[in-house]
Amino acid sequence: MWKNQPEKEPAAAPPRPVAPTPTVTAPTITAPPPTAAPRGAERPTHIGKTMSLKGTITGGEDLYIDGKLEGTVDLPKNSVTIGLNGQVQADITAHEVIIQGKLGGNVTASDRVEIRAQGALTGDVTCARISIEDGAFFKGGIDIQKSSSSKVASVG
Repeated sequence: MWKNQPEKEPAAAPPRPVAPTPTVTAPTITAPPPTAAPRGAERPTHIGKTMSLKGTITGGEDLYIDGKLEGTVDLPKNSVTIGLNGQVQADITAHEVIIQGKLGGNVTASDRVEIRAQGALTGDVTCARISIEDGAFFKGGIDIQKSSSSKVASVG
């Protein structure tokens, strides 16, 4: 009936000729020397629409606010953008301020303030330049200051 037969090993395939593998050298990548990035070259710090903060924000980076913020923002050399979903109750000091959402508070900008068509600002503005698009809401006072770069030195 059943006979125990030793298993036959399959015949080994003849060895394939091995082609020489080409030598590949990775290109040398050298990073450029670190330099000071121009203003705005980095991505801004982002406060997302589900975030809610209370307090004082200071620093040296641009800021994009799409959530809720209550307090003060002090970024005199950077820009602050309030996104479409942003709801801010704060006094803001920055180089430039762009408002697409809602801001209740005073704004001091060394350069410009821009209120986009969807934006709303209730508070006083002190800046060198201001732009208010059609459809934007603004309630407050405006104080236009000459920018420091436009001052002429007097010879005495």
